[in-house]
Amino acid sequence: MASHLDLEEQEQLEQLKAFWKRWGNAITWLLTLALLCYAGWTGWNYWQRNQAAKAGAMFGELERAVQAGDVAKGTTIFNTLKADFASTGYTAQAALMAAKLQLDKGKGDEARATLTWAADSAGSDPYRDLARLRLAALQMDGKQYAEAAKTLDAVKSADFGPLVADRRGDLALLQNKPDEARTQFKKAYDGMYKQLDYRRLLEAKLATLGVAVAEEDTPGAAQ
Repeated sequence: MASHLDLEEQEQLEQLKAFWKRWGNAITWLLTLALLCYAGWTGWNYWQRNQAAKAGAMFGELERAVQAGDVAKGTTIFNTLKADFASTGYTAQAALMAAKLQLDKGKGDEARATLTWAADSAGSDPYRDLARLRLAALQMDGKQYAEAAKTLDAVKSADFGPLVADRRGDLALLQNKPDEARTQFKKAYDGMYKQLDYRRLLEAKLATLGVAVAEEDTPGAAQ
């Protein structure tokens, strides 16, 4: 009986050796790859958290610079965020804050450059679209009408549709196109919720163009 068990065990051992000889290298590589993937995933998450923490600290410094009206320091902090933490949400927010600070301090060219970066490279679509809306306004102020139109064309989010239409209305007025301006302002007005105070500004714009709006007839009033 013992001899029979020994033979059976020996046969199983030989089968195991044959299996490992055939598949051992593949199994080893698969296990190694799985461990490397896990280590890479863990390392990436740690790096992301570390980057976000550093960017968050710098964003706090930028907020303080903005509150102090220190445009030089604010611009320096933003440039560092842009260079080292471009993909984080903090840098996208920082671009909008830095551009406003620059504009408030009469640094229009710097503000345009900051918004251009955000429009092209911010880490999320909403921030890119916000930057485009603000950039288009600056381009219109600089009589760069063709560039402003292209910037507005790049805004794809439907959520910003009414604001884009409002900007297009302003652009049409600057180009002496009152009919187009009426159409765009009415589109913006109809697309906004009744509760938004911004609609009053649109009412005033439409009124200057001879258009009176009835709130009960607008889609925005029903939302």
